[in-house]
Amino acid sequence: MLAETICSAVSAAGLGIAAVTAYRKRFLTATRIAAYSLVPVGLVLTGVVEWVAGIAFKPSVWLGFGVLGLSWLLFMTTRAIERRSGTTRAERKAARAAGRNEAVAPGASAPSLGAGGGVGPAATAAKPKKKQEAAASGDDFSDIEAILKKHGI
Repeated sequence: MLAETICSAVSAAGLGIAAVTAYRKRFLTATRIAAYSLVPVGLVLTGVVEWVAGIAFKPSVWLGFGVLGLSWLLFMTTRAIERRSGTTRAERKAARAAGRNEAVAPGASAPSLGAGGGVGPAATAAKPKKKQEAAASGDDFSDIEAILKKHGI
């Protein structure tokens, strides 16, 4: 009841201001003010004001907003933790799948059965690759170091 009275008073005041503005020969501005001043009455007549007032004063509605806020907070916390770990769900899934398929080395013709230092063509071929990988990773770190130095870190 109070909200409807306030909305009616605001509309009446707005229409008065629109009339004064029209008297000053600013018809476009007066029309715009009249349009804005009719909005509160329209909201009262459609029942929106009563609905909003009913929502605002129910404790169960505020409890629902609290639960939604808690849910959002939990989602954001897990997302922040996931970003700090540096891995996403897809990356962890790919790593698990790669872990299952490690029975055969990528460049080997025979399955690797362990970390033994075996004697044979596979063992000798693996050593130069490791040196190349070490050199390549050193190049990667130099690029990273250059970027960090550029940013003053």
